Amino acid sequence: MSLAKGSEERQELLRNQSRSQKKRSGGFIVKGLLWFTLLVLVVGGVGTYYVYQQLQPSPITATAEIDIPSGSSVKQIAALLEQNGIIKNATLFSYYVRYQGVAGDLKAGTYQFDQQVTIDQLIKMLSEGTQAEVARFTIPEGWNVGQIADALAKKGLIEKEIFIQEINEGDFPEFPFVSSIPKKEGRKYRLEGYLFPETYEVRKGATEHEIIAKMLGQFEKEWKPEWNEQIQKHKLTMDEAVNLAAIVEREVVVDDERPVVAGIFYNRIRDGWKLQSCATVQFVLGKQRDRITFDDLKIASPYNTYLHEGLPPGPIASPGRASLESVVNPQKNEYFFFVTKKDGTQEHYFSKTFAEHASKNAKSQGSW
Repeated sequence: MSLAKGSEERQELLRNQSRSQKKRSGGFIVKGLLWFTLLVLVVGGVGTYYVYQQLQPSPITATAEIDIPSGSSVKQIAALLEQNGIIKNATLFSYYVRYQGVAGDLKAGTYQFDQQVTIDQLIKMLSEGTQAEVARFTIPEGWNVGQIADALAKKGLIEKEIFIQEINEGDFPEFPFVSSIPKKEGRKYRLEGYLFPETYEVRKGATEHEIIAKMLGQFEKEWKPEWNEQIQKHKLTMDEAVNLAAIVEREVVVDDERPVVAGIFYNRIRDGWKLQSCATVQFVLGKQRDRITFDDLKIASPYNTYLHEGLPPGPIASPGRASLESVVNPQKNEYFFFVTKKDGTQEHYFSKTFAEHASKNAKSQGSW
């Protein structure tokens, strides 16, 4: 009896211990679930608050204007909006637009923002194409600052004096290349060569500074990052490359000839010759002439490359894509001379020697 009784007592003790362990284990599980639930609520709340804040209007301290190119994707549009300070988070904006089912409704165009807009207001504007009233103008390849200023003033878009002042003294920190432009003595216009030739749309009432920034922005887009390394091989800076490209732009009409002429100028520079570009003399004269004289070649000016070695103090015009490309990737040739044909093609004769050049110059009726 004593043995059986002892066995029963032990079993009862084990059962009590098991029940106690289960209670403690259950307590741990309940507490764990409570803590996990609390963590989910906290994380969820923080996440919700973050998303809410990122979808709030971004503070606009000045009038913001953006151009949305035709064919832009939602991701590209969102990136533009974020870059211009219209929205805070491009990724969340993209998700929200898709969530709303309007990804295919956003329209290209020029938009103006002069106050904070909510995400829903912004989507409505882009979907309805509520664009700013704009003015359009075209800058042809080879125009200089003076011609550009005259054309814009004639359209009533600028005050010429203010425009020129901004060209020479305006602050454009958003474009790092501007700060690298050297301040050379005799340089006529600081930003000459950088007002990229293109057709532009600007909001009516845009300031001279905003219009110039538009053109500088286009130059920045056109100048390929890999070009910096390529021009270093030619021992040129960006400004020197733009300078030489401007001369090529003014000398050449047929695009296929631009790399050839660029190669000629490189040959002259390499051998220590003067560039002897008639285009630089035309710049000094201030107006285009069908023919320049020997007296014109003697005009005293740092821009006259018949008198001074090397490049002029600054570019003489705005070079287009083809001219910039030709200076970055010139044709390797042995030519040193070129003269315009008089057959209406606007092409050139190219020569390796002066004797050959003299013969072709006579053939072209002594054109310059």
